[in-house]
This record gives sequence, C-alpha cells and structure tokens, in this order.
Amino acid sequence: MPRRRSALLAAVLLPVIAGGFLYQNRATTDGARVLDQVLQLVSTRFVDTVSQGALYEKAARGLVKELNDPYSELFTPKELASFSQQTNGKYAGIGMQIEEQQGAITISRVFPHTPAEAAGVREGDRIAFVDTLSTRGWKTQQVSDYLIGVPGTKVTVKFQRPGVSDLITSTFTRQVIHIPAVPYAIVLDDKIGYLPVQRFNETATEEVQDAVARLSREGVKGIILDMRGNPGGILDQSTAMSNLFLKSGQEIVSVRSRTSDTQRFTTSGDAVFPSVPLAVLTDEGTASASEIVAGALQDHDRALVVGSTSFGKGLVQTLFPLDGGYALKITTAKWYTPSGRSIQRERKFVNGKFVETTPDSLETEAKKKARPAYRSDAGRIVYGGGGITPDILVRDDTLTTAEQTLGKAFAPKQQDVYVTLADYALELSRGAKKDFKVQPQWRDEFYRRLVAKGVTLDKAQYAAAGRYVDRLLEQRVARLVAGDSTAKRRDLPFDAPLRKALEVMEKGQSQRDLFTIAAATRLSDKTIAP
Repeated sequence: MPRRRSALLAAVLLPVIAGGFLYQNRATTDGARVLDQVLQLVSTRFVDTVSQGALYEKAARGLVKELNDPYSELFTPKELASFSQQTNGKYAGIGMQIEEQQGAITISRVFPHTPAEAAGVREGDRIAFVDTLSTRGWKTQQVSDYLIGVPGTKVTVKFQRPGVSDLITSTFTRQVIHIPAVPYAIVLDDKIGYLPVQRFNETATEEVQDAVARLSREGVKGIILDMRGNPGGILDQSTAMSNLFLKSGQEIVSVRSRTSDTQRFTTSGDAVFPSVPLAVLTDEGTASASEIVAGALQDHDRALVVGSTSFGKGLVQTLFPLDGGYALKITTAKWYTPSGRSIQRERKFVNGKFVETTPDSLETEAKKKARPAYRSDAGRIVYGGGGITPDILVRDDTLTTAEQTLGKAFAPKQQDVYVTLADYALELSRGAKKDFKVQPQWRDEFYRRLVAKGVTLDKAQYAAAGRYVDRLLEQRVARLVAGDSTAKRRDLPFDAPLRKALEVMEKGQSQRDLFTIAAATRLSDKTIAP
C-alpha cells in the first residue's frame, strides 16, 4: 500500500512540474513579445521621432536602471573613456573636491598649488555649468567625469557664488593632481601614532608604510589608522596595505559569483609591521577598499576596530565591452571577509539616493548582537550583516541639543554659512598665531555676518551653541594658520571615537591587551545601559 501511494503522488506531481515549465516558457515568450511591441509602437506612434539607435539605447538604459543597483551603469563611448581614465589613474583635473549639498554640486575643498586655487575658486562655490552643459539635476560623479580629462586640455566652469549676482566663469587647463592618501601623521598624547588614510590611490600603501615607519622610529607604542570617510579606491592597494600588517599566506578577502569558483586574495611575504598594536577607526563613510582592510585586520585579530559601522559596499563590478564602443559595468559578485562575512549592506536606492531604514549611528551593543555572528582567528565574535561592525561602538555625535538645533538652523542657508565662515576665517588667519584662542568677539562678528547674508538666526539660540560656533571658527582658522595636523589636535576634544581609541591604546601594551580592554569596555557599557 505505501509503495502504491508513492507512485500516485509521483504521477500527480509530474503534470504540475511540466505545467510550471510551460508557464515559464510562456512568460518568457510573452515578455519578449511585449518588448517588441513597445519598441514598435514608440518607434512609429510616439509624438517625437526617436531614431532606431536611440530607441535601443534607451531600452538598454531602462533595463540597467530597473536593476535598482547604483553600481551598474551603461557607458557611452565618451563616458567609457572618462571612466577608464579614472580607474587607470591616468587622468588630470583642476584640484577641487566636490559634493552634493541641497541639490547643488558644491566645492567642499580647494587643494593647494592647483588650477582651482590659482583661479580663486572658493569653498562653497556651486558649479552651474561645465563647458556649455548645465549641471542642474546632475550627481557628483557626473560632474567629476566632465571635470577630469587629459593633462593639458581645457575645461570651462561657471560658478554661482553667494552675494555675487552674475555667474563666475573660469577656464582651467587640466593638470595631474596628486592628493595624498595620508596627508599627515602625528603623535598624540606623546605615545600613540595617528594617521588618517583618506583614499586608496596608487600610492596609499607606500604612504602608510612610510608614515608608520617614521612614527615607529619616534617610539610610539601603537598606531591608529583613521579610515573614517574613506570611500575606497584601488583594490590592489587594499590587499597591499593589509600585507603590511598580516602574516604571509593569510586571506585578505574572497570573491564569490554565480559563474566562477571563489577567488581568494592572500598575503605574500612577511609583514612589515608584524606586532605594532593597531586600531582602525571606521564610520558610515568607510567603504569598499577601506572595509576590506578593516575586515581583514579585524578577522585576523590584528587590529581593534573603533567607531561606527561602515558603509557596507561589498559588491564587485565587472566591465563588459559592447558593440559601438559602449560598455556595461554590472555587479557580478560579492566580497567576503576572511571569516566569511559579507560586507554588503542591503539598502533601498530611491531616485538615485540611498535610503537608510535604520541608521548605524543609532546602533548599540545590544542591537549589534542581533547581527549574524562569526569568529575571528582567536575565537572573538565579529559581526556580519552589512559593513564592518566595530569592536567598540562609539557615536561620533558629540553635539548638545542646543548645538544640534543651531546646525538645523544653518541647513536652509548652508552655502551662505559655508562661504561666510571661509571668508571670515581667512581674515582672522592673517593675524593669528599658531597658539591662538577663539575670542568672544569672533563669535559675535560671525553672527553679524551671517545675519547680513540673510541667514535667519535666533540670538539666544546662537549663544546657547557657543561651543559649536567656536569649534567651527577654530577648525577653519587652525587649518589656514598651521595645517590639517594642528587642526586635528585642536579637534580632539570633539572626536569621541578617536579619544576612545587613544584611551584603550594607552592602557594596553600589546594587541591582545587591546582586545581584553575592549571586552571589559563593552561589559561596562552593558552594565550602565538603561
């Protein structure tokens, strides 16, 4: 009886399975027919004429867009040339850093000894046109693509500046711009070496090696690598940098895809710095190559990670050449840390922007433990589920309620605040000494200038956030008077993650000590948590 029942079940299932195949085939056929019909109707009935070539390109772009993957792109021949220049490192620019602020592409930094500095470009200027093209609605990457080009070629940019009615037009001759990966390296608290690693360019590993070697000669007892805000860069540099600190043969990262066997990237040769105690600072701006380094060092118990959870960019893109000089950059694989963690964070991508449902700035030790758990080489628990989760979580938000309120008041007039601060700080820097102190009259004058610019501020609200205003003025003036390293020293009281890393490293003598202290810190935090 049981055998007969099994046979009957099999007889019943076969038609269902066959029907499923028929349904799939019919769906595929119907989909292809719908696409053909849409193309035909648009080609013959749409109110404006669309050429056959443009029609197919739009269809292809629509398909890529509907993947809802911010890293997949269809490149035209011109876009491909620009992309290749950037990835190969053979490109030139005009020497300024740009970012999107309130829907406009804004200059956030002008680098010294560059065409931008020579032309008088200011931080806070907005790019309105590149050559004859309006940048309205453009993303930062699009503008960057047009500004970058072959050394010696020219590009014309029109800027909008607060308080200036007409656009400011400047024509630049592109030149090779080298922005250091490690702008400075300093000793903090007479014991700990600190170096910000801001990007993974072609010299990043060399710069880190030189900086750590110099700090070691100065007798530091530990090194802090600050990778906060580091968006990544060249993959080879992330593996080479990991190689500075890890033993030979240790895995750095693996790549898994649908169509090929897992690729594993490992270290080769002895570590240059095998035992110096390390801490790595991360935040939500730590992405891609910087996450690979942080993840490898954490999984192999080679560095203590402090700060907030990283961005979570663990995808691999492959570039496929197409007919007519086009190319498709499409996501084909994922990165995994040595312990097997995926660093990719799944997030919504709406209207060209990431939408976070639960910001990591709100993450706690309790919430962290809800993530998938893995084990480091020494058996420590490390967490997956997107991004690199620090061993010690420290929020970077050190602003009081009054200071946050003032920051929100600044937001609608952010560009005016930015430019007013830059101009006033430049005036102050001309007569300031390296050991200057922010004066109360500076704060009053800054308020007066902001109001004159049309920034609506409540005087009592402004006064309540005096510490925040003083910090803005101090940082800007310090950078102009004595450079970034001095500005960083002055900012230490406001930098909670860095202070925590320093506190732990000053107590420990070895890498193992740092992990022991971190475990005790987490236990203490749990005890006092409400």
